[in-house]
Amino acid sequence: MSAELFSRFRSIISVQNAGEISKAYNEITKCLNQYYWDSDSETAHSRQVGSYGRQTAIHGVSDLDMAFVLPYEVYQRFHAYETNGQSALLQEVKRVVKDLYKWKNISGDGQIVSIPFRRFQIELLPVFLDTNGDYIYADSNNGGAWKTTKPIKEIDAITELNKNKNRTLKRLCKMVRSWKNTHGVNMGGLLIDTFCYNFLNQTKDYDSGSYGLYKYMVRDFFAFLVTQDESQTQWRAPGSNQVVFKKGAFHPKAKKALRRCLEALEDGAKSHKKWKIVFGRAFPTPAITETVAKSFTFQDTEEYIEDQHPIDIRYDLAINCEVQNESTFLRALMRRANLGFQIPKQRQLRFFVENHDIKGSFDLKWKVLNIGPTAEEKDQIRGQIHDDEGKAQRIERSSFNGDHFVECYAIKDDVCVARGTIKVPIF
Repeated sequence: MSAELFSRFRSIISVQNAGEISKAYNEITKCLNQYYWDSDSETAHSRQVGSYGRQTAIHGVSDLDMAFVLPYEVYQRFHAYETNGQSALLQEVKRVVKDLYKWKNISGDGQIVSIPFRRFQIELLPVFLDTNGDYIYADSNNGGAWKTTKPIKEIDAITELNKNKNRTLKRLCKMVRSWKNTHGVNMGGLLIDTFCYNFLNQTKDYDSGSYGLYKYMVRDFFAFLVTQDESQTQWRAPGSNQVVFKKGAFHPKAKKALRRCLEALEDGAKSHKKWKIVFGRAFPTPAITETVAKSFTFQDTEEYIEDQHPIDIRYDLAINCEVQNESTFLRALMRRANLGFQIPKQRQLRFFVENHDIKGSFDLKWKVLNIGPTAEEKDQIRGQIHDDEGKAQRIERSSFNGDHFVECYAIKDDVCVARGTIKVPIF
């Protein structure tokens, strides 16, 4: 049964709006070709790069990378500037694209020109080819500089190993992204692909590509991830050998994922419930599931953030809970009691954002979910998603026994870019 579920899972998390994305790429490419190359081509001089170009992105991907090769004489023109010709180049490319999308809020700074669409944005990197076939790009920071990047070598390396592993590599990359988005792991796409590449490159156990082996493959991948040196901050990307940095701590959540994988392998017919915990709601349920007779009925009122926004986790967000009359916070109480602390009933609870590293403005949403027999019997599952009221906090009250969960979502440009969760045990 697990083979069929993992096969369906792969299909479910595949990018569903590829046509819309291709249309945007083609429009921008044609616009730039008309201005710089006197051509109406929708494909020439353009390359999809990043996770979408490596074919490791999943549905909900919001940052789409595009490289466009400009004529060498354009490089000569801006290289001749006395100060920051790199910034001037980005501004020129921005003006060209702005003529196509006059109504869009297009920005050009750093290294890219950012073009927003509904629920995704294309980050356009103007480049020039060097003698090795790599890309020279403009970095306008700190007075400006010309730098080199090698995304095609990364694409080629991923594609080659994927071929040798019977397409297993790209599928593993996608499944790990689903885990990342489900649990709010701040891990960049290239780092995920690097870890998946390194893992499969050192074993032949999964070369057959059989879906029947995927349950063991993901277990072994998380075990591999846990063994990475926690003090290490950078790795080398496959193909390019360029540095790829760690953005946030991933070990704690990788250890939890490994525990759930081990439990899933022991649970037999009910293993899909543990796989769903690891990979999120996208992991499918068997067509025929066991039903349990109950003497009461309840409404399943839980809402899911992925039904409201694409999820593309790019930042860290942590929430905590201030417990009335306890003179401290829930996470500290849980640590002090070795995870054995429970909140008495009839306490006021103030959930709040403890820290985050999100850049720019964003909105917050909250979900309070009650689980267990008491919540079901009282018909108090809840789980609706509510907008924050402007104070980055939510006030609740402990009412009945059981485990409860509060989750906070950061929404930026209509995309969920960070999420934080806290378990709330009440007795």
